[in-house]
Amino acid sequence: MASSSFTSLSVMVLLCLAAAAVASAQLSPTFYSRSCPRALATIKAAVTAAVAQEARMGASLLRLHFHDCFVQGCDGSVLLNDTATFTGEQTANPNVGSIRGFGVVDNIKAQVEAVCPGVVSCADILAVAARDSVVALGGPSWRVLLGRRDSTTASLTLANSDLPAPSLDLANLTAAFAKKRLSRTDLVALSGAHTIGLAQCKNFRAHIYNDTNVNAAFATLRRANCPAAAGNGDGNLAPLDTATPTAFDNAYYTNLLAQRGLLHSDQQLFNGGATDGLVRTYASTPRRFSGDFAAAMIRMGNISPLTGTQGQIRRACSRVN
Repeated sequence: MASSSFTSLSVMVLLCLAAAAVASAQLSPTFYSRSCPRALATIKAAVTAAVAQEARMGASLLRLHFHDCFVQGCDGSVLLNDTATFTGEQTANPNVGSIRGFGVVDNIKAQVEAVCPGVVSCADILAVAARDSVVALGGPSWRVLLGRRDSTTASLTLANSDLPAPSLDLANLTAAFAKKRLSRTDLVALSGAHTIGLAQCKNFRAHIYNDTNVNAAFATLRRANCPAAAGNGDGNLAPLDTATPTAFDNAYYTNLLAQRGLLHSDQQLFNGGATDGLVRTYASTPRRFSGDFAAAMIRMGNISPLTGTQGQIRRACSRVN
């Protein structure tokens, strides 16, 4: 009898521990309501000011969150600078010379540290800044789930392998998102982030010169600032959405219907494949796009977060404590 009671108690303890572990892994929109009630307002004010000064910064901050989450989870690893003994993610092929906004993130972190030192993670700042950037450019809002902690490591290898390249076809794009437990709908909705921002010539050259599923007039327009020869004008920039490049709207999808997607990977979403119907839906129903984008951002922000006692709260986003 005693043995039976002991066994039952042990099972109950294990179940409670398991439940606690699950609970600790859950993010919450009210995570800082007591520990740092001014956090969200502080981040929003800083993001709004940065985007007002340079509209492109909104796309850059949104992209930082995406590039963070797709490499070992949403843990702020993309923000870590290289040191003499550590190579981070910023020099990975998809990132080098491309991701930006680090100074803005450092400024946000400094302001948040001033109101509540050692409380708000850099990973959470990226998540909130991404939402506030979208809102600042006229896009939808959503309740950001919070409680992530910062990693003490980064992975150049994973950044090179897990971030989807602009040269991928639909099957490989779908696989890259599925690897992160994101659906085909998430893929198409999150790609709508390309309704803002700029891309480098080296990332769209092959599409405008070699692909056949591109509007001829559009290709001619883009070729004017992107020479055919590799190494010539590689860093020249063009808007991902020619129609409304600084407004977060659904024009990205109407561009795809007209074969005016800038990247090979963009036009793959409307190229006679399984995602054509969703592209048409988003092009004709802005509210549907906004809702699906917000939901997909929440799911993306929940990729393998560090919680509880994992990781740390970095005092400076660019280095471990």
